[in-house]
Amino acid sequence: MGNLNDHSRNNPLTAAGVLVSLGIIYGDIGTSPLYVFKAIIGTRLITEELVLGGMSCVFWTLTLITTFKYIYLALNADNKGEGGIFALYALVRRYKAAWVIFPAIIGCATLIADGFITPAISISSAVEGLQISYPNIPTVPIVIVILILLFFFQQFGTNVVGKTFGPIMMVWFFMIGGLGLIYLLPNLKVLRAVNPVYAWNLLVNYPEGFWLLGEVFLCTTGAEALYSDLGHCGKGNIRVGWGFVKIALILNYFGQAAWLLSQQGTLLNGRIPFYAMVPNEMLIFSIVVATMAAVIASQALISGTFTLVNEAMKLKLWPSTKVRYPSQIKGQIYIPAINWILMLGTIGVVWIFQQSSAMEGAYGLAITLNMLMTTTLLVFYFSTAKHSRVRTAGIAVIFFTLEFLFLVSNLHKFEQGGWFTYSIAIIFFTMMFVLLKARHLRDRHTEFVDLKHYVPVIQDLQADTSIPKEATNLVYMSVADSKRYIDSNIIYSIFKKRPKRADVYWFVHVDTVDSPYSSKYSVDTIIPKKCFFIRIKLGFKADHRVNLLFNKILHDLAETSEIDLLSHYDSLHKHSMPSDFKFIILHSLASVDSEISTFDNLIIQGYRFIKKHSLSTEEMYGLELANVEVENVPIMVGPPAKVRIKREKEDAEREKELRYHGHQN
Repeated sequence: MGNLNDHSRNNPLTAAGVLVSLGIIYGDIGTSPLYVFKAIIGTRLITEELVLGGMSCVFWTLTLITTFKYIYLALNADNKGEGGIFALYALVRRYKAAWVIFPAIIGCATLIADGFITPAISISSAVEGLQISYPNIPTVPIVIVILILLFFFQQFGTNVVGKTFGPIMMVWFFMIGGLGLIYLLPNLKVLRAVNPVYAWNLLVNYPEGFWLLGEVFLCTTGAEALYSDLGHCGKGNIRVGWGFVKIALILNYFGQAAWLLSQQGTLLNGRIPFYAMVPNEMLIFSIVVATMAAVIASQALISGTFTLVNEAMKLKLWPSTKVRYPSQIKGQIYIPAINWILMLGTIGVVWIFQQSSAMEGAYGLAITLNMLMTTTLLVFYFSTAKHSRVRTAGIAVIFFTLEFLFLVSNLHKFEQGGWFTYSIAIIFFTMMFVLLKARHLRDRHTEFVDLKHYVPVIQDLQADTSIPKEATNLVYMSVADSKRYIDSNIIYSIFKKRPKRADVYWFVHVDTVDSPYSSKYSVDTIIPKKCFFIRIKLGFKADHRVNLLFNKILHDLAETSEIDLLSHYDSLHKHSMPSDFKFIILHSLASVDSEISTFDNLIIQGYRFIKKHSLSTEEMYGLELANVEVENVPIMVGPPAKVRIKREKEDAEREKELRYHGHQN
């Protein structure tokens, strides 16, 4: 219950919250009517079997996948109000099943890969409506300009975006619902498509009908982003918003089906069913609203990607990247590096594929794999956390079957453009896999030693004036999270690498905790006024400015007379100059003396490459302006390399002879 209460306090159900959710969450799924029926019909002859079968498939896909799986089941699997595949992974990893990390990183990689396609296809589909009135207008430059503006807008926060886009999406949904109703009311017989028999007939009896599932799937691609954006809007707001959104979508799809039935026996010949329903005098207005809605479709995926990457960083599955919080509302984040990479990628997609119809091949294939991964974790969650075997079995049968069929039907898209998203997904998966394996290697070989055994040695080192003083205060960032055991790397650095004498030693451990704005610390005194262990607990929304936080802790300790902040040097002390501090950042490097496998060596090389191109530890902790020294410490990641060396016999015999002559003399 604690999670739910937390969540409701941050995102209570309000009319404004529902409006913001329309702006942030429903853009992607809300603009699917622009291209779904166009993709289903394609170059095929328009027939009743094709239209009613396609409509039936769309209706049941939205009902089973979007409504039942995501709106009902997935939103109940939130982690302190946060959604998405990593939030779900964090819920199930406590059950000690090591394999659950792999569905999480596959799901993350495929969702981000899909983020390169969503903005491109949504905005291209909307802008291409201009070609109805202006056949020769070049749409690619217009789409690229819109994309650049969209990504530039991200840095101002999704709250600003939500307030701006919410009313626009309200207009969009009223418009598409109204357009659909105009065509539906005189043709109510199209409602027969609610009967799933029509879907069955299309998939089984229509020539190559099964492969049409790949096109049908486009109507629910935004569902995963919807779950990822849970932290931005709240469960209640999303569910109420979906009631309105689904009615508008279903009305529009039925309206398009009714229009298509009036065109039986013909081909589309480039016509777009969505725009075909729009009266001529409303065409430009509808294109403008559709384009704005498509921009919002892109927003849902972008903000979902930010959330996903942020969670991956906390799980140490993503390189350290600068994160900004543009507003004080929970879940509002902006990651500059991801923003600009996505921008370049989407512009590349528009440039490569040129038209939305060409992008349909690349769209949806990666997301089917993503949905299968979410289903895998959901099934595991309900079977372990909820102990509901009957419900879990039902969920597993329904969704594994459905999504496997969608995946198979999408495979033919690989050559049409699916290779693009899968290539990107493989790059991201490889990066996360390397970080995961590198962390396992480090954890397996990082040793911790009992600190109390070293207290006498620390005291003797502090008293040994024959060793030059490194600093008055020496601060180590510690992996160990308690005063009892400390990283062997730190002991190596202080005593073995180059003895480092200091008047005061500080061991600082930083924890990221689930409570969003938490900022607490505890202090353990190891040697009074001479050695301290500090544990800092920061919420996932708090800035990790360790330098500033550490200064605050020092002043707190000085006020209680636990430490003296004045310089220990006589010449500076009499002028009340502050004491000097030096931070030591330790980087573990695989020792060259280790004998490691080719696979482990590849992981280590990959890890070094990623670390080289990510945020440095000192930047991550806000220590750029402090006195910082970065030190490499070797760790053995395998058995020591075996070496052989023998003393030459000649030397031994010569020594024996010398000893003999000496004895004779």
